[in-house]
Amino acid sequence: MDYVYRFPVVKGVQAGSEYYIAMVPLKMLSRLFTANEEEYIPPEYRAQRRLNESRIPIISKYILDNRENYVFSALAASIDGEYEYKSNEIDSDTGILEVSMDAHFLINDGQHRKSAILAALKKDSTLENETISVVFYADKGLRRSQQIFTDLNKNAVKTSNSISELYDSRDEMAVITRNVIWKNEFLNTYTDKEKDILGKFSSSLFTLNTFYTANKVIVGRNINDKTEDFLIDFWEYVVSHMMQWQELKHREITKVDLRESYIATQSIVIQALGRIGSYYLMHSDDMKKGLTELENINWSRNSKQWFMRAVGKNGRIITSKKAAMLISNVIKKEIGIPLSTEERNAEEALNKTMGD
Repeated sequence: MDYVYRFPVVKGVQAGSEYYIAMVPLKMLSRLFTANEEEYIPPEYRAQRRLNESRIPIISKYILDNRENYVFSALAASIDGEYEYKSNEIDSDTGILEVSMDAHFLINDGQHRKSAILAALKKDSTLENETISVVFYADKGLRRSQQIFTDLNKNAVKTSNSISELYDSRDEMAVITRNVIWKNEFLNTYTDKEKDILGKFSSSLFTLNTFYTANKVIVGRNINDKTEDFLIDFWEYVVSHMMQWQELKHREITKVDLRESYIATQSIVIQALGRIGSYYLMHSDDMKKGLTELENINWSRNSKQWFMRAVGKNGRIITSKKAAMLISNVIKKEIGIPLSTEERNAEEALNKTMGD
């Protein structure tokens, strides 16, 4: 090999084969990974999915907007060509990986990250000497490269929305929702902060994502310095006047009975309550007084008022946005909140359906 790239690397072994991890300056990515020549090749002859161009500006914006604390996982690439690993005399697992400049580098995982980094570099050249880790494998043909791509992506576990919202410090609504839950003893006790779907015998009744979604319904994009205080008060009043929640708190009902016999903990009901919160945020009505009327609502799953609103013909909970509106209509009528034109139209449509 006359001309080579030289990467300081750490050597590892997986499934009996060596691989190498290098810290590569971002400015080198355009040299190592040329423009996507595989774009027009049929998928069966490619080693990865076609690039989704719409994702690039989103990821690039993430880098540029979080210049001081962005973070990326490693790229994975196969080397198609000559290379040689030269270990250090003291430690055989560290050394220099020399790769012929005639070799080709094929990304097995991270093509969108790579393209977004290159796009970000065009707008902020100070990124060029920062690094990203790259895991190099020996290229063993198309079938092996396709399998690497499949293994890396098929076995990756997507994080739940709840745990993303638990850890996200950039999403202002996620931060506010965490604080609202933590400051409410009942909600903090019965809200799962990791899962999006709860099992039948879960010790929790709600998910963090359920309240995050409801809070977005309440606030929309109008977050200000009073938002958190409003949401703390709103959910405090709701908790105080949802009778089955209070019965559970005082051990007058079990969680199993609450789940099976009532709809009061269903995610769609929380979304409906979000619509109520949205009304109070925009109007000067007495929220504390109005929410006391929640005590008069029959949340029994078998109550006729929930048929085709919260409970379908098959007996299952309906989870559509329309269901949230129809449930909130019942709450609004009990509280004395006027229905909007859209909500009145939904009521007329439901009455027509029920009459057919």
